[in-house]
Amino acid sequence: MLPLNGMPTRCALRVLFCVVMCACLRSGRASRLKSPALPIQSEREPIPSKGVSGCSFGGRFFLLEDTWHPDLGEPFGIMHCVQCYCEPQRGRKGKVLGKVSCKNIKQDCPEPSCDDPVLLPGQCCKTCPKGEVDRKQVEAVFDSFEYFQEKEKEDDLHKSYNDRSYLSSEDISPGESRTDFVAVLTGVKDSWLSSSSGVARARFSLTKTSLTFSITYQRISRPTRVVFLDSDGSTAFEYKVPKGLSDMICGVWKNLPKSHIRQLQTEQLRLTITTVTGRQEEIEGKIIKHRALFAETFSSTLISEKEHSGMGGIAMLTLSDTENNLHFILILQGLIEHSEKESPVVPIRVRLQYRQHVLREIRANITAHDPDFAEVLTDLNSRELFWLSRGQLEIAVETVGQDPRHISGFITGRKSCDTIQSVMSSGDALTPQKTGGMGSAVFNLRDNGTLDYQIQVVGVSSQVVGLTIEVKPRRRSKRSVLYDLTPEFHGPSGRAVGSWSRLEARHIHMLLQNELFVNVATAHSQDGELRGQIKALFYSGLEAPRHEIPVPLAGQFVSPPVRTGAGGHAWVSVDERCHLHYEIVVGGLSKADDLTVSAHLHGLAEIGELDETSVNRKRLLTGFYGAQAQGVLKDISAELLRHLDRGTAFIQVSTKVNPRGEIRGKVHVPNNCEFGTRGEADETEFDAMFIRDPEELKKDPHTCFFESQHYAHGSRWTPNYNNCFTCSCQKRTVICDPVICPVLTCSRTIQPEDKCCPVCDERKEPKDMTVPERIDEHPEGCYFEGDQKMHAPGTAWHPFVPPFGYIKCAVCTCKGATGEVHCEKVTCPALKCSRPVRRSPSDCCKECPGEDNPPLEHADMMQADGTSHCKFGKNFYQNSDNWHPRVPLVGEMKCITCWCDHGVTKCQRKQCQILTCSNIIRREGQCCPECQDSKEEEESIKGLEKKKSWGH
Repeated sequence: MLPLNGMPTRCALRVLFCVVMCACLRSGRASRLKSPALPIQSEREPIPSKGVSGCSFGGRFFLLEDTWHPDLGEPFGIMHCVQCYCEPQRGRKGKVLGKVSCKNIKQDCPEPSCDDPVLLPGQCCKTCPKGEVDRKQVEAVFDSFEYFQEKEKEDDLHKSYNDRSYLSSEDISPGESRTDFVAVLTGVKDSWLSSSSGVARARFSLTKTSLTFSITYQRISRPTRVVFLDSDGSTAFEYKVPKGLSDMICGVWKNLPKSHIRQLQTEQLRLTITTVTGRQEEIEGKIIKHRALFAETFSSTLISEKEHSGMGGIAMLTLSDTENNLHFILILQGLIEHSEKESPVVPIRVRLQYRQHVLREIRANITAHDPDFAEVLTDLNSRELFWLSRGQLEIAVETVGQDPRHISGFITGRKSCDTIQSVMSSGDALTPQKTGGMGSAVFNLRDNGTLDYQIQVVGVSSQVVGLTIEVKPRRRSKRSVLYDLTPEFHGPSGRAVGSWSRLEARHIHMLLQNELFVNVATAHSQDGELRGQIKALFYSGLEAPRHEIPVPLAGQFVSPPVRTGAGGHAWVSVDERCHLHYEIVVGGLSKADDLTVSAHLHGLAEIGELDETSVNRKRLLTGFYGAQAQGVLKDISAELLRHLDRGTAFIQVSTKVNPRGEIRGKVHVPNNCEFGTRGEADETEFDAMFIRDPEELKKDPHTCFFESQHYAHGSRWTPNYNNCFTCSCQKRTVICDPVICPVLTCSRTIQPEDKCCPVCDERKEPKDMTVPERIDEHPEGCYFEGDQKMHAPGTAWHPFVPPFGYIKCAVCTCKGATGEVHCEKVTCPALKCSRPVRRSPSDCCKECPGEDNPPLEHADMMQADGTSHCKFGKNFYQNSDNWHPRVPLVGEMKCITCWCDHGVTKCQRKQCQILTCSNIIRREGQCCPECQDSKEEEESIKGLEKKKSWGH
């Protein structure tokens, strides 16, 4: 293993960065509102919290023991024959640190056993081609799993509602995929605590490095602690349960170490919950992965009537998609005593009961090592389905023989901390429109099958004439209505609040499988102006009160109103530390448009209310892809908090198509935060990019020491010696750049003592200065993602791109009329001298040296603009030269050609034709993949050509 820090790979990455930067900056495009001109974007992944050990590589963070293939970006791509590893090492005082080491794994490739091995795309080692039988077996495995089936076309409405392939998570990227786990918790007999009669069911979802959990419990008082135990029995994570009256515990374990993720995946973690109310009790269980969790729509917790029995279990149930068959899986704990574990099997009987009357009975055998049991109850009749929908069916499990043991529980709809909600938009209507209206809905499913709903509709083009819950129609001309909520809709308020008490078991199943929709019909759109899918919004661990109706976000609320097909809603709350928690869900965005969106919190509810005294009017909440975003804003100004308290704040979501606002909504969050945020000031809950502890800063090898103070790598500050400079720390190197002052359009300016640039005189202007002329100054300015700052209209600055620092060869300006950021490459003057020099290493352009300046070495003669030479790695090339680049650990990249274009290095990968065959391989020495049977095709083509020649 070779440490990365001592190898040329770092140099290659820097060279590639410079090459791509120069090529991109010449185009003159800029900002997230247009095509980004800068090669490095801000991190899309959440930055790990403080204290998490790992490795940083290529702008990404890897946990300890992670392995990956380095990605050098276009056109080089992923180096599949190079494997990097985040190696854990112990530093001073025993702290575990991460060190990146990379090696070439091609030499470790096994020798293929066949005569004609092939190199598959995305692989480093050659393998023997699999036969047709093996391929069919692999395809059969995926064909049986419906989430891997092809999605239907947009206009295909003839699929059944229960074909869930059409609504598999299109809004969730592969990086956000979830893995579900479950645990049964029962009393621990050999614990030093009092034996408990409690039984709990815990469901877990692992997303990246966060584990959310929903716990329901019975026959035990409200727990105070939830503890995760590792394979050694040590505490891996402890969660203090907040006080409450519900039987649900919702929490999240963030930033799981790699070792604990591995233990979770291999089912080595255990969970305990304890209570100190009255007498102290404890229940415990093993966390297991189960394939049935994704399809579960009904559930039951099985308990024993005996006190302190240590027995319990759970049942996961679901209805068949096409028939009234009830599939269930039992997970049992403590039902088999120690004396029986010598016996290979234990006979049990499973009963479906209604008020102690046995409706169905199944006999089976289970083993001590595998107490799970799966079965199907076929053809449930209408009475059984009715009792199932009302939570009145009971499932009971009993051992057969002397002294039988018995556990049972009622079947109800699946419980979790997720929120059932829907965003209705005109873009998602059966006939898509752009009206600027939207609808919002929140649902709560009770144990007795009653569905409580809160629905609001805003900004529609005409009077609402219909509000219905529907299934996906088989044909556009015929909607399938399940429930009509129109009588409960109150037109003046635009709301419908009530309960649907006649849900059938099939409707509950469809609701919890995201197969129902809300449709809003208006006088101008009888079939529906708004429509939205009812989905479960995954629990995120934030404190936003999801049980309350959210803030509606509509295009009609933007000033001026926007006729858009999008809509959205947001939950917003302020905690006791004056931190803002928010969750935003957006629907109806056109897939043809750029789905990159950004959300801002503004301090005034109407553009016309902006006044001279208002400052810090706009804060970026988040930028995100897809349909939802959440976070915590901790450093909020006192003025913004006052606007939230008064109800004069709003959230505005912008897109590439409508950068001045796509949808918007008024926010009213009462709070007592008169003096601003209390506590630590971070951008969001997930952002802890820089170490702020002075003692920790001293240990960081990348720290800069400047003016008797330590600064973290990537941080920025104004130096004490001159406030007209801005400094940044770049790996022990301090770089200070002059501040470029904005061009002011006001008639009178003043120069503050503590500021570098003059500002407009905020005192009253002459009487002839009218209000409209002041509004034309476009006070909102531009938000630049590189430095994550607002810039005033007309401001010019060198872009800051973490972690590379200021790009001196580019200047960005804020266009006040549109709010867009425009970046251009600095044009250096043409020089007549033969040996130009760069006065400072951070300067972009060179100058002609004075007579007293010694000539520079050849390596420093590269001019940022105007010269025809190119430097790539350690080599120099003349204009029009071309070459194949060499990458450390890999060698010459023969499939990539670079050339020198008037001082700018450009590289391009060889363009390969699109293949339509199924067996694609890549042969050694060839740049493009090819079909495995291409030789046969060539021979057949040659045969045809010979026949043609004979005919002639």
